[in-house]
Amino acid sequence: MTTFLQLHLFTVYPPANLNRDDIGRPKTAIFGEAPRLRVSSQALKRAWRTSEEVFERHLRGHLGQRTQRFGEVVEKHLLAKGAPADRARAIACEIADLFGKLETEAGKPPTQIKQLAFLSPEEQAAALALAERALAGAAIDPKKAGVLREADTAVDIAMFGRMLADDPAYNRDAAVQVAHAITTHKVMVEDDYYTAVDDLKTPAEDAGAGFVGEAGFGAGVFYLYACINRDLLERNLGGDRALAGAGIAALIEAAATIAPKGKQASFASHARTDYLLVEKGETAPRTLAGAFLRPVGDRDGDLLGASIHALTSLRDRYALAYGDVTAARAMNVATGEGTLAQVIAFAREG
Repeated sequence: MTTFLQLHLFTVYPPANLNRDDIGRPKTAIFGEAPRLRVSSQALKRAWRTSEEVFERHLRGHLGQRTQRFGEVVEKHLLAKGAPADRARAIACEIADLFGKLETEAGKPPTQIKQLAFLSPEEQAAALALAERALAGAAIDPKKAGVLREADTAVDIAMFGRMLADDPAYNRDAAVQVAHAITTHKVMVEDDYYTAVDDLKTPAEDAGAGFVGEAGFGAGVFYLYACINRDLLERNLGGDRALAGAGIAALIEAAATIAPKGKQASFASHARTDYLLVEKGETAPRTLAGAFLRPVGDRDGDLLGASIHALTSLRDRYALAYGDVTAARAMNVATGEGTLAQVIAFAREG
């Protein structure tokens, strides 16, 4: 049977613009016929996997890179080895073609590919070694050289998956599913009308600002749900249980402590999770977002407390109705219940 880890987090953000839409406004969603602030799962996952404070610190050497430019890396590597420029480019294009269709648009380097490819450290090292063999005169066939891997030690690829359109055999199913975070209560986006003053403007000139702008923002209690398929995570990592455990620990710490990057210089919206619940078991996973179909602000002025009560109440009702059997451990900053370290240790067990 598959073991699932389900994460439920409440994080309070003051006025912020964590994740913008195409016109720079905070992303939103309608849920329960009420407007909510939203942070996309893509924004959350990128913030976590690129975090120097958590992922890089705990998983250094076990992180992939998503890029269109690995062919440029190969070309520079060969040039540093003394390869003639035309030979370095030809080999680089041959290697890059393994990861996706080569770029043909005018003005773009031919060593780039059209798609973003998620590459593990092992695949990058194997590709550079293959390029060196080609430079030495060996006949190479990148498709048959064993560069691409079905499993490796790139934890972020194992968690979030990848798609290689030209080589679907090396696609990776995501072991971690992350929902879009939404506020548990209704929120209206507000506008910040701001100005910038020209420091060199003299008193004799007009009193107007050098620049006038407008930016949207919002605040609230965000609910985030994520699900980890522990068995799939271990398979994606070639059966390395210890590395899977380290990845689970990093993911939970990042989800609790790493904020999305949107407009941080303007809002300093660095927030930590106030409530974290981890469930563990073989029961089919389910979100508890339905607890907020009716915005919690309609029930109680204590948005965080009301959110926690609504979530735990729905969890109990689901357990009664479906016979769910899951072990759980929580951290509640307001009541002093539990610690992040305890919740992570619980998640790593078994």
